[in-house]
Amino acid sequence: MIIIADGGSTKTNWCLVTEDGKKVYFNTEGYNPYFAPKDYIIQSLKESLPTDLEKDKITEVNYYGAGCSTDEMRQLVKEAMEAVFTKSKVNIGHDLLAAARALLGNTEGFAAILGTGTNTCLYDGKEVINNIDSGAYILGDEGSGCYIGKKLLIDYLRGYMPEAVRKAFWEEFKYTPDDINEIVYTQPRANRFCASFSKFVYDNNVNIEYSRNLVRTSFEDFFKNLVTHYPDYKKYTFNCIGSVGYNFRNVLEEVVTENGMTVGNIIRSPIDNLVKFHLELAPSQL
Repeated sequence: MIIIADGGSTKTNWCLVTEDGKKVYFNTEGYNPYFAPKDYIIQSLKESLPTDLEKDKITEVNYYGAGCSTDEMRQLVKEAMEAVFTKSKVNIGHDLLAAARALLGNTEGFAAILGTGTNTCLYDGKEVINNIDSGAYILGDEGSGCYIGKKLLIDYLRGYMPEAVRKAFWEEFKYTPDDINEIVYTQPRANRFCASFSKFVYDNNVNIEYSRNLVRTSFEDFFKNLVTHYPDYKKYTFNCIGSVGYNFRNVLEEVVTENGMTVGNIIRSPIDNLVKFHLELAPSQL
């Protein structure tokens, strides 16, 4: 039996492929090694994996994760996975490679992630060949759920929100400005906290124009600061994975077209395509 997993900063999607080809899906929280230490990952997996999962029968784990972009971070996650899947060969890759393989298979092109965080790349059909650093949630991550959430929180803190939106925000969350600053600057996983407010933006019906403009300017910043800096970017289709890109795809598609690209695949999660890649296009390759 083998496992293929796609891990974001918020959630990990897992697929167990049994010896007879049956696919079993389940979820755990996300394990970005920049925010989750090895011991935390081990403990969370032990508590979150299905109780009936026969870990001793799993021969291979192919895990792609947010934050797994360096040898050091991949090694940290690998050691955590090996402590849980003790009989398995563990392969660790970056979630950006997972996105490219899920979106493009063995074909070259442009791929992006727009979820809790942001990432982008050019892919040659096998590997990522060009990646502009997203800057993560403090310095960058334009277009992400965290970026949209931060823009919303800034408007709330500075009193820039339309009154109807401010009232709806208060009724739902009951956060004072001091509460927000305390959580962002003293509590762990501020990126998840900020990203959680993208759902409020998506659900907000009291001022659709405000919400739409918040999302549009976030995607415009994403193109201005990241996408348009790739060589000959207009010759590629725009392919994207992630809940933010998928949920706000009507606005995203407008910004894509305005920047001279053709819309390609925009999907919520890579897990199904990733499983297909491993089983059909490149078995046991990571």
